[in-house]
Amino acid sequence: MDTNYITFEEQQAQQKILTGFFTKVYGWMCAGLLITALTAWYTVNSEVMLQAIFGNRMVFFGLIIAELVLVGAVAGAIQKLSVATASLLFVVYSALTGLTLSVVFLAYTAESITNAFLVTGATFGGMSLFGLTTKKDLTSWGRLLFMALIGLIIATVVNIFWASSTLYWITTYAGVLIFTGLIAYDSQKLKMIALQTDDETAKAKLSILGALSLYLDFINLFLMLLRIFGQRK
Repeated sequence: MDTNYITFEEQQAQQKILTGFFTKVYGWMCAGLLITALTAWYTVNSEVMLQAIFGNRMVFFGLIIAELVLVGAVAGAIQKLSVATASLLFVVYSALTGLTLSVVFLAYTAESITNAFLVTGATFGGMSLFGLTTKKDLTSWGRLLFMALIGLIIATVVNIFWASSTLYWITTYAGVLIFTGLIAYDSQKLKMIALQTDDETAKAKLSILGALSLYLDFINLFLMLLRIFGQRK
């Protein structure tokens, strides 16, 4: 929205709307990251949990499928869900992600994980701020990034069977660029949604969906950076 043609009072009103909306979005996102981290930490320190998840590949892949189903449920049916149900699904998804990401704590040193998290946090903050403040329309970014993301997924799946170190690093650096761009794009998209949505219930549900989008951007960027900078045990 071009603020050159609105009054100061209208700008103040918009800023109030955005502050309230993004307080909820970032609040939910941070809560999700905390749930994921605590779940992963608990899993790594529990022999029973480790055996249950990694002792049987079907269980591990079952958790991944459950994550995909939950993301689809929240994204596809957000308008039909109640705020309480959407919130619960987000919490469950965050916990499931913690179960599958516990492998990160097993593979990498604590220092590597901490450093990658801090770099991810700084990058996320900068790109989200850019998306919220830039006057450039990032809609075109969305189309390009979506196509690039599909290509990244396909290349990653192919490399599971091909096991090419070159393709591994290409997808890693491409992933950093893609998810960095998505942070800015999703932030701007959420800004427009907040300004165009008047219903408070709808806005509450959309804040959870927005938190999920940014949460996914953050987690995936973190994993890509961990590939680059992480030191294995």
